[in-house]
Amino acid sequence: MLTTNPFDDDKLREECGVFGIYDAETASAVVALGLHALQHRGQEAAGITSWDGAHFHSHRAMGHVAGNFDRDDIIRGLPGRVACGHVRYSTTGETALRNVQPLFAELSSGGFAVAHNGNISNAMKLRRELVRRGSIFQSTSDTEVIIHLVATSTYRTLLDKFIDALKQLEGAYSLICMTPEGMLACRDPLGIRPLVMGKLGDSTIFASETVALDVIGADYVRDVEPGEIVIVSEGSVRSIKPFGTIHPRPCIFEHVYFSRPDSIVDGTSVYDVRKAIGAQLAIEAPVDADLVIPVPDSGVPAAIGYAQQSGIPFELGIIRSHYVGRTFIQPGDQVRHLGVKLKHNANRALIAGKRVVLIDDSIVRGTTSLKIVQMMRDAGAAEVHMRIASPPTRHSCFYGVDTPERAKLLAAKLDVPGMSDYIHADSLAFVSIGGLYKALGHDRRAEVRPQHCDACFTGDYPTTLTDQDEIAPADQLSLLAERVV
Repeated sequence: MLTTNPFDDDKLREECGVFGIYDAETASAVVALGLHALQHRGQEAAGITSWDGAHFHSHRAMGHVAGNFDRDDIIRGLPGRVACGHVRYSTTGETALRNVQPLFAELSSGGFAVAHNGNISNAMKLRRELVRRGSIFQSTSDTEVIIHLVATSTYRTLLDKFIDALKQLEGAYSLICMTPEGMLACRDPLGIRPLVMGKLGDSTIFASETVALDVIGADYVRDVEPGEIVIVSEGSVRSIKPFGTIHPRPCIFEHVYFSRPDSIVDGTSVYDVRKAIGAQLAIEAPVDADLVIPVPDSGVPAAIGYAQQSGIPFELGIIRSHYVGRTFIQPGDQVRHLGVKLKHNANRALIAGKRVVLIDDSIVRGTTSLKIVQMMRDAGAAEVHMRIASPPTRHSCFYGVDTPERAKLLAAKLDVPGMSDYIHADSLAFVSIGGLYKALGHDRRAEVRPQHCDACFTGDYPTTLTDQDEIAPADQLSLLAERVV
């Protein structure tokens, strides 16, 4: 099986999205709607767990939310006024039902369900220690470490056990947890992964993005703050901050690509930021051309900004079909080549004889950009220039993003002229790291502490990377040995 979308196989992918609601009629149905809005954050699997006041109920399945949670019998099997859900794209653990979240376990205090967005960067070390002490793991997901840390904590109350567990974690996590005592929602002390809180009547809601609140008609209340735990129980919503004050570093790539453009992230419209990035890119990397063409769909807002700033007309030079399934069998090279055009095709009548500027959000391996440039040339473009609305991706992410190992990142192996030659473009340019921060209304100078995690561009990781440090030497050797052919 091979994806029909030539532009999806070379993108950074967010690991997952989470959604939870407390005190709602048919809570699981509301969660299903919320997960639909977060489907872009994880398309591999989905799950929902509910609590009816006496028992927990779960349904987890491979594939999209639609088809798994749009059946009445499934929703009826998830009764209760409290529920949480998860959409998954795995970055740790195999693709298997046992890794689909929310994960659930019966602890001494009762049932405990957890939905996790992020990546625990010391999970392997913690897992080895827990297994040595007698823990028996049922999945290969890093999320299960959290359950075992809570279960084995020597603190008395469940909340104290939970805090004890969190203080042993490094990396990124936004969590929604369900217990008989109520719902817990929290972000890691740096706030790397997003989490927002909303209200729908008397119901309290948590979600990875504000768009999930919009879909169910809920009001946005505020972001869950970095290092904050929000505890929702019958008749009360309270907050604690057990980690002290730490300078937050939310993921900058949420603004570039991960979040839906109609979401609000860190109080800022994602759509407006992406347009501003495109405008900054036009200032930094102008080109004499006839058309500005977005790579659909993620390149559209930046392309609008680039066109408005440069005065070059914006046109849809690549047309996307929304009616093609995710995968199909491709029995040979000829059919595989034809399959590329099933989902995206060049607008030949528009492009022929024109000098075009392609706008995309990132270059990862470079295979996608190579296909797109060739598509434009086959359509008769006189010149093909490429502009990227993020800096070169030179480093892997260890905070919940599915990044290829560094040896496979094109920008880790080639400079920009070399990358341009590789994708056969007439020119290639990226927005600068300073320009990206400027579009966000921030500053990125040596004497100013970064306001975001930008490690995929700069290599400036905001946490220790215990597990990665154990395998880093092998990765470095592979990078030195790798050559672009």
